[in-house]
Amino acid sequence: MMNKNTVLGWATFIMIVVGVALIALGAVRYQDVAGYGFGAVGVGFFAIAWVFNALKGRV
Repeated sequence: MMNKNTVLGWATFIMIVVGVALIALGAVRYQDVAGYGFGAVGVGFFAIAWVFNALKGRV
């Protein structure tokens, strides 16, 4: 059974995977200014994943 901490753990994991994918997409696929945008959004996903990880055990 999934409780709140398990859901936050999975959300953190998914956010990290998507963040890495966006940073990789910006670095490999888009060499122009769009790559910086993809990288910035990927870092934003890392920040949100960090918040989800910090909420585990507190909610």
